[in-house]
Amino acid sequence: MHPLTVAFLSLLFVATTASAAEEVLADFDGADYGGWTATGTAFGTGPAQGTLPEQAPVTGFRGHGLVNSYLGGDKATGTLTSPEFELKRRYLNFLIGGGAIEGKTCVNILVDGAVVLSATGREEESLTTLTFDLGEYSGKRARIQIVDDATGGWGHINADHFVLSDSAAMPPYVKQSIDAETLYEETYRPQFHFSAQKGWHNDPNGLVFFNGEYHLFFQHNPKGTEWGNMTWGHAVSPNMLEWNQLESALLPDATGTMFSGSVVVDVKNTGGFQTGKEPALVALYTAAGGTSPESKGRPFTQCLAFSNDRGRTWKKFDGNPVLNNIGDGDRDPKVFWHAATTHWVMPLYVGVKDPTRLGKDGKPVTRQVCQFYTSSDLKKWTLTSTFAEELFECPGFVELPVDGGAKPSKWVLWGASGEYWIGSFDGRTFTAETPKQKGDYGSNFYAAQAYDDLPDHRVVLVSWMQGGRYPKMPFNQQMGFPVELSLQTAGDGIRLMKWPVAEVRQLFTSALHEELIEHFPAGQRKLSGTNSELIDLEFEFIPGTAKTVAWEIRGNRFEWQAASGELTAFGRHIPLRPGPRTLGHRSEFRKPWGPDFEPWDNSIRIRFLVDRTSIEVFANGGAAMASFCFVPRALPTTTLIVDGGDLARSRFTLRDLRSAWKY
Repeated sequence: MHPLTVAFLSLLFVATTASAAEEVLADFDGADYGGWTATGTAFGTGPAQGTLPEQAPVTGFRGHGLVNSYLGGDKATGTLTSPEFELKRRYLNFLIGGGAIEGKTCVNILVDGAVVLSATGREEESLTTLTFDLGEYSGKRARIQIVDDATGGWGHINADHFVLSDSAAMPPYVKQSIDAETLYEETYRPQFHFSAQKGWHNDPNGLVFFNGEYHLFFQHNPKGTEWGNMTWGHAVSPNMLEWNQLESALLPDATGTMFSGSVVVDVKNTGGFQTGKEPALVALYTAAGGTSPESKGRPFTQCLAFSNDRGRTWKKFDGNPVLNNIGDGDRDPKVFWHAATTHWVMPLYVGVKDPTRLGKDGKPVTRQVCQFYTSSDLKKWTLTSTFAEELFECPGFVELPVDGGAKPSKWVLWGASGEYWIGSFDGRTFTAETPKQKGDYGSNFYAAQAYDDLPDHRVVLVSWMQGGRYPKMPFNQQMGFPVELSLQTAGDGIRLMKWPVAEVRQLFTSALHEELIEHFPAGQRKLSGTNSELIDLEFEFIPGTAKTVAWEIRGNRFEWQAASGELTAFGRHIPLRPGPRTLGHRSEFRKPWGPDFEPWDNSIRIRFLVDRTSIEVFANGGAAMASFCFVPRALPTTTLIVDGGDLARSRFTLRDLRSAWKY
């Protein structure tokens, strides 16, 4: 290459066309910023060569340089602005990472001096691809402005490789607002997982089925996309897929904001709240005193509300609270009717001071426990027992048959993080018969609650997929996909199994089944038909001599290693060894949605349920589950990668899914 060409490229604002359809504006691989203008101290005099001092590892940039405003730490501020350029192509593709503070850690597009598009990082040092659609500004002149105007945590921005192109590297990124025409079609809106129309939501509450409707109440902030102002949101569905959000059910009051709880159908009218022919719905919830100015100085208590119009309107009980404050932050009552002893049972999280354990300050340590209360009328409650082991928040408690009813049923108790115990319950005391078990191996499972009184006797679990990111969306967070629970005897005892509810079949639009060749050789292969962003993929294989089997799904790698017997993804490890065909659920789908086949012996079975912003993994028929949220890094493709040897046998079934919001 001619020396003058090298010098020209080092200016980092490249006018050379990378291909007929692309124009590289900046690659930041030179010694300085060339024609870009820097202000402040955050960007220094030239590109960073990767990770800066005291910064977590920075990955995902191209070449050996990038824009990284962590110079001197998060306290440094400044801007970096490009020379003007003409918008000759529709799309601007680039890499971005760093903080997620709107207007302060961002990449802006300036047209006529005004910001017309802006995007932040997502609080990750890893850079990911983002696309702006600049079609409406075609022919105009623009500038790129990279901003660091934040001094706190994640107060920096990473960026690299700005390319004008005729094609979008990712679905174009736009800031969404509530609009009747675009509602549920937003860039990062989950398409078959529940999310609120707008605002923040977290824990599922009050899961109950009544008169043909599944009710989903949920912790909700209708006034903002951050946690706070806890209100009970409310949605109903005929099938746990297609949700209609109603008016909020319970609003904050002088007793506190509305924390988690449960709803029951009082068939026997034990509380005396029924006024019509139909039984009343009764909600037991935590009034979180001290979490709002109106409730300042008040404690956490357990309260009651009831509805006589199928949950459309609610009246809070005049005699609230029905259970006074007990300990430190007691909350999350999960009430159910215990038929054998003909009374109501309330598992409740309580923080109890333990005088036998002192902290560094000499004061008793708080034990996190589940207490059991009983009542005949839902209004007066009596403590009957305290579970011996520690359990934090959102207790769930259900009875399940073992091996499909071949053995006596057992009770399962779980906490917010999904850990669970299996044992016996006499209506007052739960006795664990297993050690604590792992309930979900992913990064984004929390606060699950179950439909436990369904007419078909299924028990169906819904979780909050905690910690997902939805940049610039009018909503924040999503629920997990409903899963049916069962108990099955495995090699190491009775274990809890999870499997997507059969209603998912209503979302299938097409199916592809393929038997891969015997002794599938080491190498990689793009799986046919995986170019949809909504898929249900089941993969089964007998390892043979293969040491590693991996799947790249929308830029996310799931890797199984023969040596460890684990599937790794997002830094998490999921136990997964070849198992018998009798383990867990088999593929339940039949023609036209898939072949009629039995699992193989000594195979590994993996099911990936993929939405726009989440992947849920079901290993060996639900023997292990892992829940993950992500911001899309790549276009919808799935690649199979086999290394170290051949697969002895393999096959996959792929189903495309439709949006549950379009019905």
